[in-house]
Amino acid sequence: MVQLTEVVDEHFQDGQPGPEEDGDFTDTDSEISEESEYDPESETLADRLYALRDIIPPTTRGYISAKVDAVTGAIGSTLSFSGKALWVVSSSALLLGVPWALAWAEEQQVVEMEKEMKMREMGSEILTDPSAAAGSSTAAQLGAALGEGGGQGAKPSL
Repeated sequence: MVQLTEVVDEHFQDGQPGPEEDGDFTDTDSEISEESEYDPESETLADRLYALRDIIPPTTRGYISAKVDAVTGAIGSTLSFSGKALWVVSSSALLLGVPWALAWAEEQQVVEMEKEMKMREMGSEILTDPSAAAGSSTAAQLGAALGEGGGQGAKPSL
């Protein structure tokens, strides 16, 4: 069986060198314990969460960290792809849509100009038609040219 014996060091048996007056003695431990630098109001949530790191085992922390990194990476990849896709769609729309819109507007102008020319030709034919009766009014001639029949012709505005 093992026996334990206490061996006292000679250094601890010697007295303290120098004066042993109580007037020179200061207790620094009591000063530190009275004035604590801990201020709970200045502690942030991040500080508190960081202090809890020892409660969660390292394997669980590693698992959680891996999952958070995976989710963060997936979100970053999705946002990056979405931004690139939006850039492709918007630039394609501008490159194809603007010229098409300009061509369509020009086509509409041409159609309107053709309608206006036909109306002018009809108006000049009505006014210069020698086959029209001498006593008929311009409104009657216009109604006949427009194809209004059945007794209801164009009426003068005055």
